[in-house]
Amino acid sequence: MRYFKKIVGEKVYLSPINIEDAKKYTEWINDLEISINLGNASEIYSLEKEKETLERISKEGYNFAIVNLNKDELIGNCGLMNVDMKHGTAELGVFIGNKNYWSKGYGRESINLLLDYGFNLLNLNNIFLRVHSFNKRAVSCYKKCGFKEIGKRRQAYVVGNKKYDDIYMDILRTEFKGKIDKIIDEEY
Repeated sequence: MRYFKKIVGEKVYLSPINIEDAKKYTEWINDLEISINLGNASEIYSLEKEKETLERISKEGYNFAIVNLNKDELIGNCGLMNVDMKHGTAELGVFIGNKNYWSKGYGRESINLLLDYGFNLLNLNNIFLRVHSFNKRAVSCYKKCGFKEIGKRRQAYVVGNKKYDDIYMDILRTEFKGKIDKIIDEEY
């Protein structure tokens, strides 16, 4: 089996990253429509560079492949970075690389599964993220997941001759009720 079901939702599950998916990730990360939202559109990613990245992030931190539950098809990845166990904080990153899954709730469910993992298994208290102001679809998704805007870094992202703000958002453990809470409540 290529993927392992760590946390399962209704449409997707989170699995440890499979390094054999490097070709698919390389295709996605070099697609301007995808990479411009991630902030790395100017980077050039070879297959070798992406393999190295996947090897590194599969061994460190809390990074997952997002897999379609019914098809066992890779659709993106997500993870918690800069995890600080002492203060209970982390930064969330997510992307859906397969455009056939955009605007259909897959990102929202993936984020909620990752928040569940962060708050209810890692016992974090605050998870934040950064998003470019032009990425309205992502901002809307994050708000639906319970994130609140906490600030902006003005004109921090430049594409061509246009400047965009970075929006900072966060969510607290007390603002989130996940699937893992429900499992524990029902069983004990």
